[in-house]
Amino acid sequence: MTEERRRSECEPIPVPHAGEDDPHDACADTFPPNRYPGMDVLVGGVRFDALQVGVRVLWEIKTHRFDTYPDFIRGRTILKQMPLLLGERDIAERCGYGFVIGVSTEEHKAALLYEEPTLNIVVTGCKR
Repeated sequence: MTEERRRSECEPIPVPHAGEDDPHDACADTFPPNRYPGMDVLVGGVRFDALQVGVRVLWEIKTHRFDTYPDFIRGRTILKQMPLLLGERDIAERCGYGFVIGVSTEEHKAALLYEEPTLNIVVTGCKR
């Protein structure tokens, strides 16, 4: 891939929020805060929940009520999320962005960090 093509793929493109999850979207719009309120951002072919105002940092927001899940479901949730989060981080870094994961609870943060201690995770406290 040429440097020029990589540069164009790495330009942030605002796109409508992916789902109809109002609490999640509200968190993504206000917590970082989002440079494009009401929008996700497409970078490197991947949709991120927010591009933080004033800095080159992409965010993935998780509003799961992780602390209410039984242990089995917690484990399954982390196994499902981890490859996606690592892939998003790789794309963000390849495009010259920082990458932060926002989670609603300390329990969710601890479980993700147990699997991958190098993740940058912030507890947002956002509610569902």
